[in-house]
Amino acid sequence: MTVTAEAVGAKAPTGVPLLQAEGVIMRFGGLTAVNNVTMSVSEGEIVGLIGPNGAGKTTFFNCLTGMYKPTEGHVRLSGVELPPKPRAVVKAGMARTFQNIRLFANMTALENVMVGRYCRTSSGAFTSIVHGPKFRREEAETRERAQELLDFVGLGTSTDHLARNMPYGNQRRLEIARALATDPKLILLDEPTAGMNPLETRQASDLIFKIRDSGLAVVVIEHDMRFIFNLCDRVLCLVRGETLVEGTPDEVQSDPRVIEAYIGTGTDDDDEAGDTP
Repeated sequence: MTVTAEAVGAKAPTGVPLLQAEGVIMRFGGLTAVNNVTMSVSEGEIVGLIGPNGAGKTTFFNCLTGMYKPTEGHVRLSGVELPPKPRAVVKAGMARTFQNIRLFANMTALENVMVGRYCRTSSGAFTSIVHGPKFRREEAETRERAQELLDFVGLGTSTDHLARNMPYGNQRRLEIARALATDPKLILLDEPTAGMNPLETRQASDLIFKIRDSGLAVVVIEHDMRFIFNLCDRVLCLVRGETLVEGTPDEVQSDPRVIEAYIGTGTDDDDEAGDTP
């Protein structure tokens, strides 16, 4: 799949299952962080994952992306079961960003995106060391592709900026560009607007629509309900590691159980405080 800035027109969900997570359970000793969660994502669809603090949203993401091996359940992409190995999941076509930005701070924006692209190169150790013809060709292609993606996310003039010197909102965009460099079919975004001001949040929404319109499916964890309900085709709400409700944004935001789940919460420990349960 090639992301291009020229992609126009929204791509309606096809109904063809791309991601299928069935009966996912994740236990840590006596704690069940995710309990029998099932979710599907179709091609060209944006799905939101919401829930109060402690709901298990990031733990579920970690199960989908191979960072955790689920205690029970199956995760399939395009009908093929994914192994619990992050690199294998990325090569299969699923990429993600993290709640806590994980850029290479002392690399430039271009270099950060190039790192994401290397999973699609095939030069061996020897030709890489001696800078053989295949290495030089792939390196040039990787650099060109990285610049295209920086242009796509609106960072085309930040090529040579060190990641640590970039504004917060641009760092978020850079992390998305690096994920896109892996050529995913599906991208998972963990709180992409956390810490953003209203303008940056609107820009993030526009970028996610642009990514969807280019042919990718998107799953988003977010606490900003207005952002989620204006963005997504479907929303799944988790509470205490279990599915509370799933449906269209209108159905979910009007469900009294969802409203109740958010009242009086916020004091529990949550995996969203980091990437642990």
